[in-house]
Amino acid sequence: MPRQEVLEQIKSVEQEADDIVEQAEAEREELVAEARREADEIRSEAEAEANELEAERLAEGRKEIEEERERIREEGEKARDELIEEAESRIDDAAEYVISTFEEAVNAQT
Repeated sequence: MPRQEVLEQIKSVEQEADDIVEQAEAEREELVAEARREADEIRSEAEAEANELEAERLAEGRKEIEEERERIREEGEKARDELIEEAESRIDDAAEYVISTFEEAVNAQT
């Protein structure tokens, strides 16, 4: 094989190698870009899911707080009503005691 042909074959093979490297580099860049797009999509979906979960938990927490507040309010109203009822039941006894004490004081002076 003449030297010129060998050199041309070498050049041809080197060009093919360069083309393969260039194609591989382009494919790598496409794969990296696709991986980045997928990662961005996954990150966006995860963020949306986290926001949704946060909103659900906040709503649940608010509901629990509202239920607890209502329970405490009802207990307070019940305790207040019991105190009022007890105080009202003692009004007659208190009035009798005051009158009795007053009468004793008046009788003691006479």
